[in-house]
Amino acid sequence: MTGESNQSGRWRWAALAAALVVLDASLTFNNLWPTPGVSWRGDLSVELAACVLAMALASRWFGPPSRAVLGFVAALWVLLVVGRYGEVTAPALYGHQINLYWDVRQVSAVAAMLVRVASVWTICLTLAAAALIPFLLYAALRWALGRVSDAMGRLRERRALVLVASVAVLWFVGQRLDHRFPGVPRFSTPVTETYARQARLLAGEVTSHGAVTLAPGPSFDSDLARVRGADVFLIFVESYGAVSFDRPEFAERLVASRARFDADIRATGREVVSAYVESPTFGGGSWLAHVSLMSGVEARDEDTNVQLMMQKRDTLVTAFARHGYRTVAIMPGLQNPWPEGDFYGFDDIYGNSRLEYHGPPFGWWRIPDQFTMARLDALEVARPSRAPVFVFFPTTGTHTPFTPTAPYQPDWARMLTKRPYDQADVVRAWDEVPDWLNLGPGYVQALSYAYTSLGGYLHLRADRDFIMILIGDHQPPAAVSGKGAPWDVPVHVIASRKQTLERLRAHGFHSGLSPEHPAVTRMHQLLPVLLDAFGERERSAQAVFQTGSRVRWRD
Repeated sequence: MTGESNQSGRWRWAALAAALVVLDASLTFNNLWPTPGVSWRGDLSVELAACVLAMALASRWFGPPSRAVLGFVAALWVLLVVGRYGEVTAPALYGHQINLYWDVRQVSAVAAMLVRVASVWTICLTLAAAALIPFLLYAALRWALGRVSDAMGRLRERRALVLVASVAVLWFVGQRLDHRFPGVPRFSTPVTETYARQARLLAGEVTSHGAVTLAPGPSFDSDLARVRGADVFLIFVESYGAVSFDRPEFAERLVASRARFDADIRATGREVVSAYVESPTFGGGSWLAHVSLMSGVEARDEDTNVQLMMQKRDTLVTAFARHGYRTVAIMPGLQNPWPEGDFYGFDDIYGNSRLEYHGPPFGWWRIPDQFTMARLDALEVARPSRAPVFVFFPTTGTHTPFTPTAPYQPDWARMLTKRPYDQADVVRAWDEVPDWLNLGPGYVQALSYAYTSLGGYLHLRADRDFIMILIGDHQPPAAVSGKGAPWDVPVHVIASRKQTLERLRAHGFHSGLSPEHPAVTRMHQLLPVLLDAFGERERSAQAVFQTGSRVRWRD
């Protein structure tokens, strides 16, 4: 009988230990980069220790908790687990901490885009997992809390739990108060701090009603004399980040396509200068980069963006319009009305439907970038007897998840037909299923396509005088960029106008397609640099200082 009792006791202690591991791991896991998965390194949770002490006191004063109370605590614990997952996963995959006030608003848009590229089976499995995982998590946590609650009814087990939990709390406090306190065992950041931070963010947004103080914009007094008569293309290349140059596994695979692009530039009588600038966003939020560059006011959050859009300000668009340019936005990803166009001051905006693409779809936005360039050429560039054009073009072909990538069509005229590709090429491209656990190869392939398409257009219009500004909107998600990647993006200026290029070199740009660290400035401070390079009107050192630019000036 005693043997059976001892064996039963050992099983109880083993089950209690397993329950504590489950509860601890549920609040201290870390991201398994570069995936949405998680791993546990044995860190400790002070919240678990506090919960154990609270359960011990409650059982002493009020007796064992009811099933309803344990169910309620398990449900609250699930919320803590969700908070922990968001806290460790968002920086790993997207490069920034989660902000529920703004990020939750993007969930529906992201879900809609995922539906466009995912198979039916993938969608079904995702929905099933979304429904099943919380249920299984609740069941595991309910069992673990029940086991701890049962242990509180046995004196030896309760004393052991109180002793261990008390030491854990004191150890955690000691580590927080004195850096000389032993750092082992390690404690994970409490999840309650995550929710407290979200509450502070929400309170700040509500109490301020989204009001922010905007900095004054830069001067737009450039006479644009150095680019007069030339078409100017501002092309934001989606997710084109410094990582494409900095990570050897990407840079090495892009050597050939970059060499071809560089040869295309030189073969058409043009040159290129390059630099890095710091984007105001990371892994997404392209519109923040767009408005920062074109207004000269940094928008690192949606509050600033909204406040800026409510004002009447000069932009790069209005600057060109004042000098006789026709200003056009060509936006293959635009599927809804775009009131922001009024803020920028475009003469015309071509969205998804107006581009009239009838070929096979590729990626989230359906329209290949090569077609968009061919359509732009037909609609605006090839028109006879016209004013020079300023074009704003945010690409879509390098958007996460990067595949399927459209095939390149050497016959540009065919891109405007209903059958722009051979069927075999389409099937081959459609067979490229996104690998969500390894997006790097797809990213490289998408960038290679971008270089090829841009080089092809340079040859198509080799006789044209234009300035092409290629700039990344932000780095790709952290799942591609890596941990702790900078927010730098490349900017290239391609032109045959030597004075413009020389002026950019004076601001820290380097000849060729390879930028050099550090970044010459931030995204919004690039605007006065471009205006200076495009015009002959000299700007005083004081005016330069007021822009906050870190670039080098030569008067």
